[in-house]
Amino acid sequence: MRRISVGDIMTRNIISVKPSASLHECAKIMAREGLDSLIVSENRRLLGLITSGDIIRTMVKKHNIGLKKINVMGVATKKLAVIKPSADISQVLAKMCSLNFRRLPVLSKGSLIGVVTLKDILAIAPELYSETKSLMDDIREEERKTQQTESEWPLEGLCDNCGSFSELLKVEGKLLCLDCRDEMY
Repeated sequence: MRRISVGDIMTRNIISVKPSASLHECAKIMAREGLDSLIVSENRRLLGLITSGDIIRTMVKKHNIGLKKINVMGVATKKLAVIKPSADISQVLAKMCSLNFRRLPVLSKGSLIGVVTLKDILAIAPELYSETKSLMDDIREEERKTQQTESEWPLEGLCDNCGSFSELLKVEGKLLCLDCRDEMY
């Protein structure tokens, strides 16, 4: 394990977007390339990371604004954990496990040179499947908790009943303003 470095297994051909990209552009690239995340960078400088989950959450929260109007930097995670290309697989796995991450950008002298993912690790060390499976289970559980919490947040938009713009609550599959909700009960 300690003999294999991140630089040996990382993905070098990074598919990234510029900070001026819209969420619509990001979603199109993710769909076309079969990815669930994109690095946001400019001139090899790491600026952030956007996931498909970030885009979906934004669609739910800001459903009255089109994805073409939302800039990626307004949604992207900007504080990222990174790793050096000289780190070994055990170090990257330990970092991923402690942070519940599936991927880490790889930086050398401040420049983005690649991304290492759990898939990259499993491709060269399939015997680690049991270790990465527990990490994936933890990540899925955290995502489930996050989705539950976020789905309980009030939304803003047009009430399905009266059509007024207001904070909305989901009641029996409908998005209702407080007044319409109170009328039902």
